[in-house]
Amino acid sequence: MAKTPAKIFKRFDLDDPKLPVAIEKAALASGGYPYDKRLKRKAYEKELGRLQSELLKLQDHVRAKGERIVALFEGRDAAGKGGTIARFLEHMNTRHARAVALNKPSDVERGQWYFQRYIAHLPTAGDIVFFDRSWYNRAGVERVMGFCTDEDVEEFLRTVPEFERMLVRSGIILVKYWFSVSDAEQERRFQARINDPTKRWKLSPMDLQSRSRWLDYSKAKDEMFAHCDIKQAPWYVVHADDKKRARLNCITHLLSLIPYRDLTPEAIKLPPRQADQGYVRPPMTDQTFVPEVY
Repeated sequence: MAKTPAKIFKRFDLDDPKLPVAIEKAALASGGYPYDKRLKRKAYEKELGRLQSELLKLQDHVRAKGERIVALFEGRDAAGKGGTIARFLEHMNTRHARAVALNKPSDVERGQWYFQRYIAHLPTAGDIVFFDRSWYNRAGVERVMGFCTDEDVEEFLRTVPEFERMLVRSGIILVKYWFSVSDAEQERRFQARINDPTKRWKLSPMDLQSRSRWLDYSKAKDEMFAHCDIKQAPWYVVHADDKKRARLNCITHLLSLIPYRDLTPEAIKLPPRQADQGYVRPPMTDQTFVPEVY
């Protein structure tokens, strides 16, 4: 019996540059992929480079004006949140831009006000913070997996709009992204992680359990949006079945939200190096070198 297109490409990641042409065509023809054509890597990298240059201009502006930006990235497992944050940060000055991905709360943190451990990671003037998952864990994974009570969820949904309005009133620019990935695409990405030893660390037991509760997560997300999609800090949904397009669209969108001026400093001129003045380098045998295997 001939294999269906879905079975042919199930084990592969459509964003893999080594994806065989036959597999790619089968995937596109199956109707399971959201676009007629893949975004070519060369075109993607060119546009990504241009956008990352703009991010540097944005960062210079934020530093000069003392602004504070918080970007939240939420979505299902394997939706592409971490990869997108990595592209944001790839060329930025990481002294003033950072990713925050918190582990499960400690015993001490569980005894604190729920938002307390997140507040510690909010930016100071001139900084940008990207949350790879955020306080919305309570409305998602904690709720679905039974790590909190119904009363905890109700209190969170009642409190978070006021908490976020308070952040905005304090001058923080708060941007919330939900990465939307289809069931079929998430399955492909999970399979890619299972089959690639370098990616298996990305697949936790919790991720596997979440697959069996797809509908519960959908309902939880819908209720979260109903309560927390507020005017002062709306949710922006990113179509994430194509990683490359999702990254470009998300970066473009964030740049569009913040009016920034090009404050790129002038080209630097290197001063002449100090004169030798009789310096004698210690013998190389006195130093321990890394073996030159390559």
